[in-house]
Amino acid sequence: MDTGIIFSAISIVALCLQPLYGFIQDKLGLRKQLLWVIGILLLMSGPFYIFIYAPILKMNVIFGAALGGIYIGATFFAGIGALESYIERVSRITGFEYGRARMWGSLGWATATFFAGFLFNINPNINFILASLSAAVFLVILCFVKVVKIDALGQLEYGKTSQLKISDALGLLKLSQFWALVVFVIGVSMYNVYDQQFSVYFSHQFATQEEGNRMYGFLNSLQVFLEAGGMALAPFLVNRIGAKNSLILSGAIMTLRIVGSGLVEGPAMISAMKLLHAVELPILLIAIFKFISTRFDHRLSATLYLVGFQFVSQVCASFLAPLAGYGYDCIGFANTYLLMGCATGVFMLIAAFLLKGDKHLKSVIRGTVNERVTN
Repeated sequence: MDTGIIFSAISIVALCLQPLYGFIQDKLGLRKQLLWVIGILLLMSGPFYIFIYAPILKMNVIFGAALGGIYIGATFFAGIGALESYIERVSRITGFEYGRARMWGSLGWATATFFAGFLFNINPNINFILASLSAAVFLVILCFVKVVKIDALGQLEYGKTSQLKISDALGLLKLSQFWALVVFVIGVSMYNVYDQQFSVYFSHQFATQEEGNRMYGFLNSLQVFLEAGGMALAPFLVNRIGAKNSLILSGAIMTLRIVGSGLVEGPAMISAMKLLHAVELPILLIAIFKFISTRFDHRLSATLYLVGFQFVSQVCASFLAPLAGYGYDCIGFANTYLLMGCATGVFMLIAAFLLKGDKHLKSVIRGTVNERVTN
């Protein structure tokens, strides 16, 4: 339950910053100022975890959770959304699939998790030191990243971006499809809560904690390697069946994964359920950006992603993390997973009726074109 409180604090800070990060990145367009800020915060991660966060948590969980929430929420939970939305915007303007770029992030994650379990058993601080070193590499690479040169249409979009006003972002609240997307995201937000303490559940399937940590490192690494392959293939599926159907498919796989984790027993079957994440996540990430870019104003892509997806996920996580921790303590991991999976399934059914499909989108576009021709 203490762990749930810590994750809840992180989520609360992240949900406060995500709308701000989204609007700032939309105002900046393709400029890198926000990425520099995130990179510097990442560079501080090693000293923060080792010399500040861990000692304070030992003295006072509530104060430590609040302090950690501010740093981790601003750096990782909100920062990843800003970085992903930046890459998606570049991919949309220059004409490559976002999933192919995101694949390399998954490969990096897989490489890190492969060694994390070993290093954690030796000394957890090694992982935190390597995190700062990775941030240093990120900052060096960022120095060589040039602002993308864009064509005339891109120039128009880029020029319009700087004219964004708060009223443009607030106008999203009047759109029915924005709220339909929120309903969907409430359902899929369960995957964040599910993942937070899954390593604890998994490690208990083994004779010793050390063996469990080591095997979880292998499992997580395998999952993310598979996820990287999924990132390369998911655009073909999403383009084939459409953004809405892809979102619902990812939600159905997520429901199966969470419910299945509560029904199966033993390391092998539990691992199989966890590996479904490698199928679900690539479809979800590609589809959410496709949905946003085809249903809403392109200028607000970062705001929509960070508010409509990341922000809502963190709102839900901030409430659900302590409840999940309480459930793990009182009724066990398996029963808690069953409840979480059923809740996800209900929201997926509702979202299936609320989200507009690609046929509706095509009819709207056709009507707009006909109206312009008539005029």
